[in-house]
Amino acid sequence: MMTIDRVRLHDIALPLLFPFRTSFGVTTTRETMLVEVSGDGVTGWGELTAHDRPNFSGETLETARHLMTDFLIPTLLSGDGSGPGRWATPDDFLAATGWVRGHPMARAALEGALLDWDATTRAESLAHYLGGSRARVPVGVSLGIESSIEALLERIDQFHDRGYQRIKLKVKPGWDVDVLEAVRGRYPSMPLTVDANAAYTARDMDHLREFDRYRLTYLEQPLPHDDLVDHARLQRLLATDICLDESIDGPAACRSALALGSGRVVNIKLGRVGGHRAARTIHDLCQGAGLPVWCGGMLETGIGRAHNVAMASQANFLLPGDISASDRYWKEDLIDPPFRLEADGTLAVPTGPGIGVAVVEERLHRARTRLTGFPSR
Repeated sequence: MMTIDRVRLHDIALPLLFPFRTSFGVTTTRETMLVEVSGDGVTGWGELTAHDRPNFSGETLETARHLMTDFLIPTLLSGDGSGPGRWATPDDFLAATGWVRGHPMARAALEGALLDWDATTRAESLAHYLGGSRARVPVGVSLGIESSIEALLERIDQFHDRGYQRIKLKVKPGWDVDVLEAVRGRYPSMPLTVDANAAYTARDMDHLREFDRYRLTYLEQPLPHDDLVDHARLQRLLATDICLDESIDGPAACRSALALGSGRVVNIKLGRVGGHRAARTIHDLCQGAGLPVWCGGMLETGIGRAHNVAMASQANFLLPGDISASDRYWKEDLIDPPFRLEADGTLAVPTGPGIGVAVVEERLHRARTRLTGFPSR
């Protein structure tokens, strides 16, 4: 039996080492929420990947707080009828809250904490618990839009020299072809991808065909977040593989994308798809169809990063993920040990119980802006 007697929500604000600019805007401080569940002397951690504004997703920190405070956490702490906070397994709780529509990021954050708790009680690493088999996962780095092409090239030099297996660039109308021309001029054969974050429309298809000249591993989410049909049209025009990100908000969307031929690669983000269970279903669908997947990032702290690394240890995560080492984003991560880039451009998969890293309470206290607790009785 799983017995959870306390849930705590930690709002945090953690400054990034460098501003991160995309077509959505600029992030200088990552404001997020950590979910802590406790019971039977064991603690599990999850991380919310929503932002303060509904730009990447319709969810925000406050909508997630509402869902967890008013629905998910009270249900969890009330239990299944056998006692306060008691459930046979985390999956039983997830099934009992399956009636909730939408809100995948809120559900994923709480699910992640429960799965970390369950794996820890079993003295099992989260990676093994999820069916992962790799000791290391290949990683790339995602670079934002810079003030100039020269500044971007300097940033690429920095991370290329560190040994990341792939560089991903953010693009948008007016910051694309000229950038790619300059980057390919300096790095003709470097593994390179671009991410548009849905910045283009179907009217831009002829322009997007120019991207074929730059030998990209894939072009990520060029068209609107809720589109699969025009992505399928565009994929038929391009030699470059399209990678779907925002358009894949769960297994049902993945099945539709596979049926339509909307892309040839899928980026799996835990928060966007609704958690580890949904992510595994998408992984299996793509594996069956012969499409590779990779793990996307949402500027997570080490807690969310540990969940990502565990997920990416599964067999069909064949392309480098946007996971990156702790020092890519933070002067001091919230966990110990931090994630470090290995010489071969990989991150080691933690082997300890649960997520396999410890939350450093002093650092968490410094980053925390609000603490909300929920006892069972």
